[in-house]
Amino acid sequence: FLMQTSEMLRKICMRNLVRKYCRGLTAERKAQLQQKVVTSAVFSGKKEGYLESLSQPFLETRLKENDLNPKVLQLIRGENIKYVTPVIKYDRNGFKARERLLVLTQSSAYVVEMAKIKQKIEYSTLKGISTSNLSDGIVVIHVPEDNKQKGDVILQCEHIFEMVTKLCILANKQSVVKVVKGSLRFRVGSGKEGTMVFTVGPEPQVFKDKTGQLTVV
Repeated sequence: FLMQTSEMLRKICMRNLVRKYCRGLTAERKAQLQQKVVTSAVFSGKKEGYLESLSQPFLETRLKENDLNPKVLQLIRGENIKYVTPVIKYDRNGFKARERLLVLTQSSAYVVEMAKIKQKIEYSTLKGISTSNLSDGIVVIHVPEDNKQKGDVILQCEHIFEMVTKLCILANKQSVVKVVKGSLRFRVGSGKEGTMVFTVGPEPQVFKDKTGQLTVV
């Protein structure tokens, strides 16, 4: 009986300590923990660099709304901007690298070049998000085959765990994320597909190989 009472008191004590800890959390800390739970579900045991990312708090955004060009702000007016980060976008055909911004609002993702919106992806139409199991920062955002979209979006982001987590939460599509090994297919447009190959090498690089594939080292 004494052992049962002791175990019951121990559980009550633990429950009170947990309740006290939860009540003492700031809104910012609570948001961090909620995001990290999603990151764990998506990447834990699947992608290199995940363990190192655990100790790095996610920022609310990498760039402020005021950092965006006024013309872009005017084009997406009425939408609540949630997250902005610099990215490298690779062309779907020649794979030329271009500096862009990824803007995530409450309802859509925008790929932005200075004062232009290059592509808009409504979360409701987002088909998938793919990344490799290696330590690269490549992300492919898969879009539907329709006249509104030029093809899937190939991005490289320094803060890949943070960016993908934000996108998952805002789009409410955690289940569509795939961490792949070796290679992945992406849609170029007009029914055409391309292949991206992931490999390990002495230094990081992204290039178009002799076969016309995008190779990520």
